[in-house]
Amino acid sequence: MSVPALEVTDVAKSYGSLSVLGSVSLAVAPGEAVGVVGPNGAGKTTLLDLLTGTGRCDAGRVLLQGRDVTRLPPPLRARMGLGRTFQVPRPLGDLTVFENALVGAMRAAGLRGRHAYGTAYEALTLTGMASLANTRAGSLRLLDRKRLELARALAMRPRVLLLDEIAGGLSDPETEALIGTIRAVNAAGTAIVWVEHVLRVLTAVVTRLVCLADGRVVAEGAPSEVLASDAVRAAFLGGVL
Repeated sequence: MSVPALEVTDVAKSYGSLSVLGSVSLAVAPGEAVGVVGPNGAGKTTLLDLLTGTGRCDAGRVLLQGRDVTRLPPPLRARMGLGRTFQVPRPLGDLTVFENALVGAMRAAGLRGRHAYGTAYEALTLTGMASLANTRAGSLRLLDRKRLELARALAMRPRVLLLDEIAGGLSDPETEALIGTIRAVNAAGTAIVWVEHVLRVLTAVVTRLVCLADGRVVAEGAPSEVLASDAVRAAFLGGVL
């Protein structure tokens, strides 16, 4: 049996008296695409924060490729193959699109010279951003900001890619283009953990869904089974998905 690309065991997080996550466990196989759903306040983004190290676990462990990274800072986790996009794109506005991708390749992945330049350009090509390589990132429209966010994460050469509501705010044609890009990333062997509210986009890519509610896993399995679950329906707006 292969070692999971990412494994979370009994992680918990509280802020004062408020418990945000309580004993959450999850394993993602190499090359697998897993979706994480749940109502607002379920702890989805907090889970991503604990995975990347921008938040610290109160309990539990996070393993990347079988190595315990629970106490490692974000830069070391990135260097070990963990990439992330953010719900609100964070381009370096005064830099060009290419320079933004290059930052991912050099600072996160630790690449240098031609290797860094080539990796950055490959990430832009895969996300459809190569034609905008010399455009100032601060002038991009929303779809291209999201594509750049994805390209910068891919330039980090992740083995596991965390996506945080990357489809939010996009039109139907834009989401279709995004689906194609993420499918290609996954098909190339990158494991994906995708937090998303746009369920039709999510289920077009992932093969497994995990539903969080009140900081706990209430359902896990094939997308059709999870979305039909009484526990999941109860978690969303009193039973309406």
